[in-house]
Amino acid sequence: MNSLSRFIATGIYTGYAPVAPGTAGSILGLFLYWATPGSETLAFLLVIISFFVLGALSASHTEATTGVQDNQVIVIDEIVGVWITLVACPKTWWALALGLLLFRIFDILKPPPVRQAERFPRGWGVMMDDVVAGIYAFIVLRATLFFVG
Repeated sequence: MNSLSRFIATGIYTGYAPVAPGTAGSILGLFLYWATPGSETLAFLLVIISFFVLGALSASHTEATTGVQDNQVIVIDEIVGVWITLVACPKTWWALALGLLLFRIFDILKPPPVRQAERFPRGWGVMMDDVVAGIYAFIVLRATLFFVG
């Protein structure tokens, strides 16, 4: 179970990137969104919910085994956050790139209540701040797509 939890929590080990592991995980999330048929539909929400729960459980396990709370190698939260940002987003290069950029901005700056969402216990807090950052990025991305066309 330890190896599987670590595999999931680290986003297929992208969390071990020597520089900017959160960005590496976010890029993996973007690639998976782009490569998954049907991800631009609302049905993808079921995948997001499933990975949110799986991510919280695997992040909790990884925190327990490493002894490090919100360990930087855990990037499943960034993957799910990017997916939330991109829900029902057209698969154009500029929309995907803008979604990734917006998510990273909200994830790094952590405006309220993003930072407060980290207070959930264990892996749930690891996941929740990126869920809230993803929701913020989704709103801005959707507004931009609406106004730009």
